[in-house]
Amino acid sequence: MSSKNATASNGIRPFGWQDKLGYAMGDMGCGFSFQLVATFMQLFYLQYIGVSAEAYAIIILISKIFDAVNDIVIGNLVDTKRIGKKSKYMPWILLGGFGLIFFNIMLFVPVKSFPYMAKCAWCLGAYCLWSIAYTMVNVPYGSLHSVITDDPQQRVSLSTFRSIGAALPAVVIMMVLPSIVYDKGLDKAGNEIDILKGETLLPVAIVLSLFALLVLWGTTRLVKERVSRDATENTTGFKAMLSSVKSFFTNRAMVGATIASVASVALFNSTMALNNMVFQYFFKQADKVSIALVGSYLPMIVFMAFLGKLTRKYGKKSVIVTTMFIGAVSGVISIFAPISADTTGMIIYIVCLMGLNLGNAVFQISVWAIVADCIEVSYRKTGKSEEGSLYALYSFFRKLAQGIGQAVVSMGLVAIGFKEGEAAVQNADFGDNVKTLYFIVLAVGSLVAFLSMKFIYNIGKKEEEEFAKEQVAD
Repeated sequence: MSSKNATASNGIRPFGWQDKLGYAMGDMGCGFSFQLVATFMQLFYLQYIGVSAEAYAIIILISKIFDAVNDIVIGNLVDTKRIGKKSKYMPWILLGGFGLIFFNIMLFVPVKSFPYMAKCAWCLGAYCLWSIAYTMVNVPYGSLHSVITDDPQQRVSLSTFRSIGAALPAVVIMMVLPSIVYDKGLDKAGNEIDILKGETLLPVAIVLSLFALLVLWGTTRLVKERVSRDATENTTGFKAMLSSVKSFFTNRAMVGATIASVASVALFNSTMALNNMVFQYFFKQADKVSIALVGSYLPMIVFMAFLGKLTRKYGKKSVIVTTMFIGAVSGVISIFAPISADTTGMIIYIVCLMGLNLGNAVFQISVWAIVADCIEVSYRKTGKSEEGSLYALYSFFRKLAQGIGQAVVSMGLVAIGFKEGEAAVQNADFGDNVKTLYFIVLAVGSLVAFLSMKFIYNIGKKEEEEFAKEQVAD
């Protein structure tokens, strides 16, 4: 019932830099699509197209219910239907990559002149189609992690490189795009504000989508699958889905990691629009939003250098829980921090983000190695090769979290009095309120993730060492 590393028996080259680079390119390809959508889709439809925050929240929740079926179906297809001769996963990645080109572009078509209900329908339809294409890339790509290698430390290195691949699109989008998509203008009261130039996002989407396909192709050329699974009962359809659901929810480590991921994605990764609004309405310098990258990514960059040594010495769980605790405490402090709308206040704001992102950064670097370990635990427990289906369920909850996060943001904006439209006049205290809302959301996310990893996730250093010994024995 064990997994076997196939390197020696079939002549595949040993695990090395090509696998790390290729795997990083995979999340880079996903990231150029995902980060554009996560950062600017909400702003595009609320500020430029003119969809209300209430309607947008409903659209996102409906699309995520659709995603519930989409993820599980595609995960089962990846496990049971080979569409290529040499690889179980690569053909699905390329097929989904072509879909991302069309539907990523569709999302940012400037339908400003459409009737209101047609705008909402376009947003919902385009987002659902984009979700299908993204799942066709992301599920097989995520499943690759568990079959590239079965060595725990090699999996940590893959997870680190995946984090690098995911970070690069965010850096590009946050540093380059604000100067392209924002311009100085006047609101309806004649006040100077930063206005989103929504029409610029269509050519941006075209360029980024084509580049995403190119780097996804690079993944299929560089990454090799080495871990073979013993033959198991090949169930399909509804029976296979039920089997995967049972495997997922009886795996305590997977449940704990998933809850932490939901908190991280919903209340960190899906709230980038709030950060943009802080610079747009509080600091009134939307073009300086890239400065926030220091707070968001400096902790990640620092830990990437020596996370492997820390996890070998203390175990992944201990390192993550410790840093998450620091992040949760920082979040509470940030809510009450005296931040002014000047350069000094901006520095304090960045320092607060650094504390908040400490735990989230370490978790994001390690999470893919954790998920691969959880999938391996499930295989050893059940004897079933369900990588695609298990990762699809995990991916579904992450995508559901994206919808929850965007819905929370939308309803939070309603609560603090946001007025949609590209030249709408906001209340005088809106900038301060959106800053406070952002810190509250991040603090709650830190606390939930900490509690889940501390009390539910159950693979500590001792279990990791025993797991590694079993893999060597196999």
